[in-house]
Amino acid sequence: MNLRIALFASLVFVAGCATSPAAHKTASLSGDPAHPAAAAGWVRTELYFGIALADDPNPTRTEAKWRAFLDSEVTPRFPDGLSVFDVYGQWRSKGQAQPVRQRSKVLVVLYPDTPEHRADIDAVRAAWKRDTGDQSVLKVTQAAEVSF
Repeated sequence: MNLRIALFASLVFVAGCATSPAAHKTASLSGDPAHPAAAAGWVRTELYFGIALADDPNPTRTEAKWRAFLDSEVTPRFPDGLSVFDVYGQWRSKGQAQPVRQRSKVLVVLYPDTPEHRADIDAVRAAWKRDTGDQSVLKVTQAAEVSF
């Protein structure tokens, strides 16, 4: 009888370990509907960079300057991969009557959610503001289920 109690207690303990929150915090390069826990612990961050006014025929922030920024500031921090989209956008700051229309770049990075990676995102934003004089770089971060 004591053996049955010990076995039952062991099974309850192992089952509790298998569903602990710590088990879901480890990021993995796999994950699919059959193994959703392997896809947990990642986030998707989008950064929006203003490149030029929409109607500016001679922007000072050229494609070559963008690529140089990408190579020097972003890729070293996120060497495993990223995506960049060319977009058109607009925004109106306080006190402006009309929105500012801009050509922009959206940088999308998927990464394990760690303090180091979040610091890397903030460093990229700070570098852009330092290099360009822009007041902001819009950041959107969401939880992501990732499967490779």
